[in-house]
Amino acid sequence: ALLSCAVQIYMACQSMLIVLVGAVPEYHGEPVTERGGGDLTQSVTFTEDFSSIVTEWYLVKQQAYKVSLAGSLFFAGVLVGNVLFGPLSDKIGRKPVFLMSLFFELLFAYGSALAPNYELFALSRFLVGMMNGGMALVCFILSQEYVGKSYWALTGTLANMTFAVGIALFAVLGYFIRHWRNLAAAANSPGVLLFLLCITLPESPRWLYSRGRMGQAERVLQNFAVRNGKGRVTLKLRRTPGSPGAETPSPGLFMLATHAVLRCRTMVLMYVWYACSLVYYGLTMNASEDKGNRYLSVAMYGLVELPAYPLCIYFINKSWSGRRKSLAGFLILAGLCCLLSMAVPVQSGSVASGSSLALLGKLMVSAAFNIVYVYTSELYPTVIRNAGLGVCSMSCRVGGILAPFVPSLKVLHASMPFTVFCLIGVTAGALGLLLPETLNKPVAETLEELSAPAYQRILETQFNEIERNFTNDRLYFTDICFYYNGC
Repeated sequence: ALLSCAVQIYMACQSMLIVLVGAVPEYHGEPVTERGGGDLTQSVTFTEDFSSIVTEWYLVKQQAYKVSLAGSLFFAGVLVGNVLFGPLSDKIGRKPVFLMSLFFELLFAYGSALAPNYELFALSRFLVGMMNGGMALVCFILSQEYVGKSYWALTGTLANMTFAVGIALFAVLGYFIRHWRNLAAAANSPGVLLFLLCITLPESPRWLYSRGRMGQAERVLQNFAVRNGKGRVTLKLRRTPGSPGAETPSPGLFMLATHAVLRCRTMVLMYVWYACSLVYYGLTMNASEDKGNRYLSVAMYGLVELPAYPLCIYFINKSWSGRRKSLAGFLILAGLCCLLSMAVPVQSGSVASGSSLALLGKLMVSAAFNIVYVYTSELYPTVIRNAGLGVCSMSCRVGGILAPFVPSLKVLHASMPFTVFCLIGVTAGALGLLLPETLNKPVAETLEELSAPAYQRILETQFNEIERNFTNDRLYFTDICFYYNGC
């Protein structure tokens, strides 16, 4: 689980690459008369000592939109990756899809560093995004399904925390490596080591169980026991009513639209994910446009997320707040921070400055983003969890596609970007209150468990009994069989 969390640092570097690689330095233009005619053109001279795709391909003035386009193409690729690889991992397994995505992302990311022109660079960013989308989704699911449900909040928080650390580390890397091609290659190189380490990861025991592959699931759980210092544990997974008895086909994406419970949950979650992504990446992309040291700004927009995660751990595990109220509260607070930032001047060094409020908004939306990952994985049954997360992530990436263009709304009015962030955040928080609470509830493995209230009550009773009996010695490598199958 820790190794899959460490992959988040690599994914953060790829997601934020365009922030520094596409940074626009100070420049001035001088009129030049073309030979043999009277047409005047502009000769652009850059005054800052660093390179980017802007300085190499002169993406200024009428060509400036290409920088935002490259960022949007990355998230468009992530969207495609979520749609393709999420359901695929439900069918053929988490591990093979994860390793395949990571391998090809490494290849395409090196292609970005070596691209001879903007067109190939933009294409490579789309392909990197596609692999990143598939890998990120499956990586998160693996980190959750390696441990028991009682640890999902912790592992989900660690994954998002390492992503925030990755943003800060990428800013430090950019400070020391000023040539954009060298920066792109350096940011991609740690992925090679991570790929070699991830080859040793086992398949998800929850996925194996959901497909009726009991023997393999038992061997993985026994291996977990040995690695956790518990010795050789003898266990036998039992099939419960509604659980798969043999190799069972995945329900597929259409079940999200035809199943009444899943349909309602998916519609609300899609908008919540869209809002989290738009506000999160919109504020982060805006960091490179802040006045002052761009590397410090990018690092701050990463580091400011770190306090959000202890807050998440505290609130989502309290009975009076839980997942649902915490998610809604953080989204609404993020929107209000963006609203207040429009009324305060942007002054560096002031506690009550507009920039500080924007950073506070980033902290709040980071907390919401962390919660929605954990919350969504608990709302979907195992047999369709990756498909559900894939569809929600698809909606999330629509927000990511639009995010690079939101700061450009300043040309209409200076307050337009933060007005958009405010409205999206508040409405998403209000809709999130329509979802059911999952705190201290058993996670459904099959669709039958999801739609059978009586069976859910039996599972919940068993869950509460296990919580009481194993409070002092909770063996998370066997939570799956304790909660659902018996050992």
